[in-house]
Amino acid sequence: MTPRRRVPAGTPIVVKVGSSSLASQSGGLNGAALSSVVDQVSELWSIGHPTVLVSSGAVAAGLLELGIERRPTQVPDLQAAAAVGQGRLMERYASEFGARQRMVGQVLLTKDVLANRSQYLHAREALDRMLALGIVPVVNENDTVVVDELRLGDNDRLAAIVSHLVRAALLVLLTDTAGLYSDDPRLETDAELLTAVKHSDEILDRLAGGQSGPMGSGGVATKVLAARMAAWSGVPTVVAGSGEKRAAVRAAAGEAVGTWIEPHDSRLPSRKLWIAFGQPAEGSLRVDAGAVQAMVSRGGSLLPVGITKIQGVFSEGAAVEVHDPDGNLVGKGLVTLSSTALAPVLGKHSSAAATEGWGGEVIHRDDLVVLVDR
Repeated sequence: MTPRRRVPAGTPIVVKVGSSSLASQSGGLNGAALSSVVDQVSELWSIGHPTVLVSSGAVAAGLLELGIERRPTQVPDLQAAAAVGQGRLMERYASEFGARQRMVGQVLLTKDVLANRSQYLHAREALDRMLALGIVPVVNENDTVVVDELRLGDNDRLAAIVSHLVRAALLVLLTDTAGLYSDDPRLETDAELLTAVKHSDEILDRLAGGQSGPMGSGGVATKVLAARMAAWSGVPTVVAGSGEKRAAVRAAAGEAVGTWIEPHDSRLPSRKLWIAFGQPAEGSLRVDAGAVQAMVSRGGSLLPVGITKIQGVFSEGAAVEVHDPDGNLVGKGLVTLSSTALAPVLGKHSSAAATEGWGGEVIHRDDLVVLVDR
């Protein structure tokens, strides 16, 4: 495995910091923690790395302003806190970066924006332009208006998508632990810090709760799965402690800080990255071993003969996941048929499917992203 390496000069970096790293024990934002993040991002800019900051903390900031001690469970209450807190959070960032002669710009994203190809490209253009103008983009999910079906799920995932958008050379996830451990260090005294792993290593499967694909949520799993998302665009990830001095800067210099996650050897094309990570899956297809081999080993399209089961209701052109006979994620693609139209030709050879009025590919190889190592 390639050892840690210095990020090439002039290339973008994405730094993500979570609520647990920014919130104070008494409520609201921890000023020292926020200043530390701003210091690191500013230093990265000063040494030639245009840097995007993906920041949580809006709800925590809003709760303090509203005088609410406990995080509410009702969505409207959380949205109200986010609406108040997002302004306070940006006010703090604008002040802190301004004191370091840096201008900031707010970017709020939702899943529906990224699912639309043209809006996805507009988001990329906006971020590219901000970086070219020397503006620090501060990115967050738009928690004020987002609902569950439009939610990206966590800012780790959002940071990975942003790393695709800006073609980053490094993704740094700052968290409340020193990195990824072999076991939960709160429960296992012999848990070891993983200093360097490859995105496909089995130990990451376990840390991700058995989810070997790039989708999922919850705790350490979100860090692993975000790193695997970034890996498919050739972006290495460092998971490091937010309390560690200059962690992001040291990571960019190739120093031994946190956990280095080595990416895939090659980068997916932009459109396939969008299919894989910008488009929400509307359903899934279970396929047989022959179909897996055709897609993974031969780079083939998915034909109706190899499909054994349809899950979900989806329309023509929708993104669907493809799973092997054991339920493991193999890939994701855009279907040429709706689930209703696909049902009659399921498992049939193309010649037989033609008698049903259709005999082509269910997912053409140009619209298929294989998410396992070939």
